[in-house]
Amino acid sequence: MTDSHSRTRRIGDLAVSAIGLGAMTLTQVRGYDEKQSIQTVHAALDAGVTLLDTADVYGPAGGGDGVNELIVAKALRHYPGSTEHVVVATKGGHLRFPETDTWWIDGGPEHLRRACVASLRRLGYDALPLYQHHRPDPRVPYAESMGALKALHDEGLVVRVGISNASVAQVRLAHEILGEALVSVQNEHSPRVRTSEPVVRLCEELGLAFLSWGPFGGMRAAKGLGSECEAFDDVAVARGVSPQRVSLAWQLHTSPVIIPIPGASRPASILDSLAATDLDLTTEELERLNGRVVRDERRVDGTHQKADLHPRV
Repeated sequence: MTDSHSRTRRIGDLAVSAIGLGAMTLTQVRGYDEKQSIQTVHAALDAGVTLLDTADVYGPAGGGDGVNELIVAKALRHYPGSTEHVVVATKGGHLRFPETDTWWIDGGPEHLRRACVASLRRLGYDALPLYQHHRPDPRVPYAESMGALKALHDEGLVVRVGISNASVAQVRLAHEILGEALVSVQNEHSPRVRTSEPVVRLCEELGLAFLSWGPFGGMRAAKGLGSECEAFDDVAVARGVSPQRVSLAWQLHTSPVIIPIPGASRPASILDSLAATDLDLTTEELERLNGRVVRDERRVDGTHQKADLHPRV
């Protein structure tokens, strides 16, 4: 069992909060409440969060590029305390066409460089603390995309590099090309989606952080986590906490490299998530939680994906 009570974990040379804030939820629906979004970020910072995850493509349908990055930047500017210790991780390589709200991928070097420079401008950095390749582009050799990220690092536009939605083979290739510049992998991981467990094991081997997106099963499924995952609901009821908190505590216990980045659009949500660092699960509870098997078909980043999910062996 891994100690979940440590409030910090490593991303390369950085110590960050064991649970980060996935900022996508702040702005993903039309008519989002900007004031509430900023209050949510401030509540997270007040409670000790030092990792904020965003992307150039996050925002409401038809909102254009950079909506989420701009909200994160505004929240940091207006925070009354110090933000020097806060790490903003952003991503490039995904696109949305405003006319149809169609998601697309562009992993070409020219696009990645343009996207990186635009994110630098919106976030107000000279060099991005952590820049992540959002999703592999089947039209572009993965090595070419990784080479583009290495060039951004070598040029000094990014301090650290991460990859997202990557397979074991892609993680190994990225590590070979990027070397020490590669510090993290961000993949989906939750009670309902466990297909990245081999990637978690590889991150342990290579000394990489594993940023867990969608730790409750995605924005639409988060509220129904307890009803769909019986074991997590049972533990939650017995402990008098939310199934979402149990989900995060389970991940923290599972591996020392996992850093969940749950989304939140209200201060109360992120505060409940952060309380997972104080939830000490027993061996018996972990065995029950690890035994859950789910088959699910859902929408991920605008594409349909079918996953067969199995307990870790």
